Amino acid sequence: MDFSVKKLASDAGVFFSRAVQFTQENLGQAEKTELDAHFENLLARADCTKNWTEKIFRQTEYLLQPNPSARIEEFLYEKLDRKAPSRPTNAELLGHYMLEAAKDFGPGTPYGSTLIKVGECQQRLGGAEREFLQTSAISFLTPLRNFLEGDWRTISKERRLLENRRLDLDACKARLKKAKAAEAKAACEGEAVPDFQETRPRNYVLSASASALWSEEVDKAEHELRVAQTEFDRQAEVTRLLLEGISSTHVNHLRCLHEFVEAQTAYYNQCHRVMMELHKELGRFSSNFGRNPSASADPDASAESPTAALETDVLQIEEVQPPASGTRKAKVLYDYDAADTSEMSLLADELITVYTVPGMDSDWLIGERGNQKGKVPVTYLELLS
Repeated sequence: MDFSVKKLASDAGVFFSRAVQFTQENLGQAEKTELDAHFENLLARADCTKNWTEKIFRQTEYLLQPNPSARIEEFLYEKLDRKAPSRPTNAELLGHYMLEAAKDFGPGTPYGSTLIKVGECQQRLGGAEREFLQTSAISFLTPLRNFLEGDWRTISKERRLLENRRLDLDACKARLKKAKAAEAKAACEGEAVPDFQETRPRNYVLSASASALWSEEVDKAEHELRVAQTEFDRQAEVTRLLLEGISSTHVNHLRCLHEFVEAQTAYYNQCHRVMMELHKELGRFSSNFGRNPSASADPDASAESPTAALETDVLQIEEVQPPASGTRKAKVLYDYDAADTSEMSLLADELITVYTVPGMDSDWLIGERGNQKGKVPVTYLELLS
């Protein structure tokens, strides 16, 4: 118990000494040990790294999970060291509702069958999104979080220790300065009783002259200064090594950033591919639906001559003549494979001539490229003036 009381008193004395030194420095009444320029640059670079890493981490969280309630739930599960329950993405939910609606409307109807196609597409998009979220969390968010909660906390702890060592060092410098001033004064004035409160709150046996006592006080202050300087230098070296490790952190975060971009690229490419397949499939579906509105009314005629409709379409396309006015140039946006001989295949970025004819489905135009002619979907074109 006695040891604990002494330690508590000692810690209180050290804390009081640091507080006095800190206050006097802010008031301009005490000198402050300055760190070298390289060290200050390392500190500024570390602070900049921490601040921007924190902002990028938070904004990436908002990007991957816009729902704040879901973010709080994931945070709580993470702190409790438990796995968060899997929840469907918005696209997966939308796809599920579309498939359920198709059952009620009838999968054989045009609307119902289209809902099935789009719903399945939405579920594929939701699966791609889920994979992207998982990959990004592992390859990008986790390293940033590890830096903020691990490396940066260690750096902050060592910086606080360094600041305490500096305050102790400057307090020892101030104490030695006062002791030397008092020693010089005592030597000039003779045997004067020293005021120990100026230098340290300790009791001494006044068994020698004041000059000798001040000389002893100077020796002790010098010894404490050497100890404080050693501890400060050791702590400065430890902190410097940690701060120089920020360069390795930048290299690691650069690698993680590349992985995040690759995951994002793969995700958007997959989404684009899925949507283009759906767009093409819906275009063919609407084309077939528009060309054969009465196919179900006379199934026997179709069975007797399966190529009759195709031959009629080919003949009609061959006989179509461009109007005297009304032709336009169009730029092809995407590749398109003709579904039958009445259509014309397209290549992205090429220029073709297009026009419409009376009674034609508004989703299609007649396209010409040299000697080739055929129907082309409007959604694949950018009409030019």
